[in-house]
Amino acid sequence: MTATALKNEMDTMALQKTKTWQKVCTKADLVAFSGIAAWLETADGPAQVAIFYLPGVQEQGDELYALDHHDPFSNANVIARGIVGDLKGAAVVASPIYKQHFRLKDGQCLEDESVKLRTWKIVFKGDEVWVEG
Repeated sequence: MTATALKNEMDTMALQKTKTWQKVCTKADLVAFSGIAAWLETADGPAQVAIFYLPGVQEQGDELYALDHHDPFSNANVIARGIVGDLKGAAVVASPIYKQHFRLKDGQCLEDESVKLRTWKIVFKGDEVWVEG
């Protein structure tokens, strides 16, 4: 392999490690006060993301949240199917399996502070939902 080919391959690999905004669905696909699951391409490989839409319930201007769909306690992809609620003034989702609560804004588990779900930036662009992965 030539030095030029090696450099081009390294540049391509570096580009693959950067975060990019991706359209995952539209506003019509969302269910108010509930979650949906979406597939996201990330720098670390594909990920399942749980997206929650809380219209009118704004913590610091947020109404969209994106966090891991994978529940680390049950080892199942079920977080989007959890029950959305409020604990101690924070929007949370309760895992449908063992009922641990995760804060939507940062993914922190309220029952076990050593566990935190990964979160992503998420925004509306018109009626489209975009996630940075």
